[in-house]
Amino acid sequence: MEPAKFVPYTDRHVPGGSPEAAAAAFHDVMRRRRSVRMFSDQPVSLETVQWLVRTAHSAPSGANKQPWRFVCVRDPATKARIRAGAEAEEREFYSRRANEEWLRDLAPLGTDENKEFLTIAPWLVVVFQTLRGDDGSQVYYPKESVGLACGLFLAAAQWAGLATLTHTPSPMAFLGQILGRPAHERPFLLIPLGHPAEPCLVPAKALERRPLDDVMVVV
Repeated sequence: MEPAKFVPYTDRHVPGGSPEAAAAAFHDVMRRRRSVRMFSDQPVSLETVQWLVRTAHSAPSGANKQPWRFVCVRDPATKARIRAGAEAEEREFYSRRANEEWLRDLAPLGTDENKEFLTIAPWLVVVFQTLRGDDGSQVYYPKESVGLACGLFLAAAQWAGLATLTHTPSPMAFLGQILGRPAHERPFLLIPLGHPAEPCLVPAKALERRPLDDVMVVV
């Protein structure tokens, strides 16, 4: 086994001010992120999406296996097929799969089986977790790794002034079929990406956050 090789960490980001000020400034941008379902069809450049994926691709992963694939869809016909597949699954969800408590929890968000945003948003970014490497090699902690990458993607999009939604039609196998992905790639998340519509309405409940003391414990 080849021994690990280490190099100096010289490319650190060092903020101009204090860590507290830098963290507060970043929070001020991130706290404004909303799950948007009202998108404009205003174009977003391929270069922009490439930078977002580069940021997501910088995420940590188990044994640095990078078990993700970002399939970025802009073709209108493909988006229409994705919408049809998602709405079929969502009709099943709202009519049969979801229990009463789940439906009650969703009611304040105003969601239903209609997913018009899937054909309006200029990009649909379908994130897949790879269950093995393209060469058949083992991967580790794929869900955790891909979740971290998705979080960075959402943060980068917010930093760029774009709107996103974390959409999870379930089951999502239809995405792999429509996009022709191999069997070792499993759909993880569907992210519509674009500019918000004008006007753009978001659920009032989505503006609420639990107090910091409810989610942070210092020991």
